[in-house]
Amino acid sequence: MISEYERGRLTRRQLIAQLSGPLAMAGGAGAFAGESESPTSTFRAVGLNHIALTVTDIRRSREFYVKHLGLRVEREGGSSCFLAFGNNFLALFQGERPGLNHYCYSIEDYNVDGAAERLRTQEIKPRIQGGRIYFDDPDGLEVQLSSPDHRA
Repeated sequence: MISEYERGRLTRRQLIAQLSGPLAMAGGAGAFAGESESPTSTFRAVGLNHIALTVTDIRRSREFYVKHLGLRVEREGGSSCFLAFGNNFLALFQGERPGLNHYCYSIEDYNVDGAAERLRTQEIKPRIQGGRIYFDDPDGLEVQLSSPDHRA
């Protein structure tokens, strides 16, 4: 899906829809099927906090999301822009090649040091930047964890 976007075969809107659709379905799938949560999961995600995209033109992308999706500018600088919607946000970062920069899950009872240790016990190498933690999924996509109240 990401490679299709990078090749120009998907629009940003299609990419976001395809990324959020399965996440929304997964969130309700267990409850629908009458299943309980896995007691062995490393974390309990309670929401998709934000998606961060690398874009070639911050201003053009900002205007697109404001005009077509009603997002509002929360904060911006020379190489980034954070657009709010509901309790979530879309982060735009300046880059040469458009694509997914990372996506972030809100985690119940989030603590950066505790999260890093839990990842290490699962043989996942976390990267900590300030109070944020990042790691790669099996395909090399960057995942971020945060508290549910994390904002841009």
